[in-house]
Amino acid sequence: MLTFDDTLPAIREAFAEHAKALEGLEWLLVNRDLYGRVRLIAPEVSQENEIIRGTLESLAAELAQRLGPHAYPANAAILYESDRELACQGAATVPFEGFANVWLADRLATEGDWARIAPETQGPPRIVFFSIKGGVGRSTALAATAWWLAQAGKRVLVLDLDLESPGLSSSLLPTDRQPRYGITDWLVEDLVDNADTVFESLIATSGLSHDGEIYVVPAHGVDPGEYVAKLGRVWMPKVQPDGKREPWSARLQQLLQAVEARIQPDVVLIDSRAGIDEVASACLTDLGANLVLLFALEGSQTWTGYRILFEHWRRAGVAELVRERLQLVAAVTPDTEARLNYLETLRENGYDLFASSLYDEIRPGEAVGDRWHFDAADDTAPHAPWEVRWHQSLAGLRSLHGRLTEIDANAVRTIFGPMIDGIVQTTGLENKNV
Repeated sequence: MLTFDDTLPAIREAFAEHAKALEGLEWLLVNRDLYGRVRLIAPEVSQENEIIRGTLESLAAELAQRLGPHAYPANAAILYESDRELACQGAATVPFEGFANVWLADRLATEGDWARIAPETQGPPRIVFFSIKGGVGRSTALAATAWWLAQAGKRVLVLDLDLESPGLSSSLLPTDRQPRYGITDWLVEDLVDNADTVFESLIATSGLSHDGEIYVVPAHGVDPGEYVAKLGRVWMPKVQPDGKREPWSARLQQLLQAVEARIQPDVVLIDSRAGIDEVASACLTDLGANLVLLFALEGSQTWTGYRILFEHWRRAGVAELVRERLQLVAAVTPDTEARLNYLETLRENGYDLFASSLYDEIRPGEAVGDRWHFDAADDTAPHAPWEVRWHQSLAGLRSLHGRLTEIDANAVRTIFGPMIDGIVQTTGLENKNV
């Protein structure tokens, strides 16, 4: 009996047998519903073509036989629609590999769509701090980066989008500086067209900087209020008067643009939720990130998690849209004699991951047109990790904010220097004091 993972290869085999007849269709959707069951959606006009209609009916019968419980019965396996875009509404839609006029429309229980890669923003660079697993020092690294850039005179905007595990704002803001509202408040109020009520009390300034400024938009306000109830609503799409659904990530994009217009930052640092979930999807793919830092610990959990994500991008045909924005970060590198061996192993495993999923199948070190493949030893490659060192002074702290009020530039450079240098050079934030 076939399982979910077998369905798409089985559909391709069935389609291959009818490839010539399918070329006569303007478009065809392989629609996979919330339960994983498959049916076909074809243009209404195809009903009038006896040959094409016969092909679709044969395909429907064959899919019902091949897929078993993962397909609709043959007599209910075809829908006809006048417009492809209308038929795709609400689905994660990607080209169906091997067939130029066929798309997979995946109906998901969540709004996250890892295959929808927004173009890079043209405003201040947006940098996403992401990890496949928690507990890797990601938020600490972001706070230290914000501190460093502000000391160099930059206007830094920080968003705490780890909504299900908030806390970054406490690293940068003491209690008396916390704003009244947070991102969750804005998203909930926006659903009822009341977002302007909370916008003016959404942004706080940190007292940690001297020459620049750190602006913080937290996950919640100083009083979280009914946070769990609000969190259960932030992902809701907003239904417009014309009936169109506005995904929650599009609403989040509106908030970010409004804050950028108000603050006029030099750089935006975004703390993403760890793992492959809706918040992370929005941060990495929907907000036009210019740089995505992939925090990694050496171990099978790291590489298995990132491989799942990279392979999804490869199968969806969007790898080339996202790969140039990615950069591996060696999180909390051990401060021991084994440090260099640890970094080399991380680099080797990082290369294996990128080479098998995101790099093109040409010789390492070559670039042919838009196709490229970095050499394993290339220090400028996205698989070559930027180092963040483990340091006793930042281990087990009850208050990172307290530590940042005392830390000096030498300590930050010792711990975070390679990562910060990489950020500055990659995003063009060069400054003589950085």
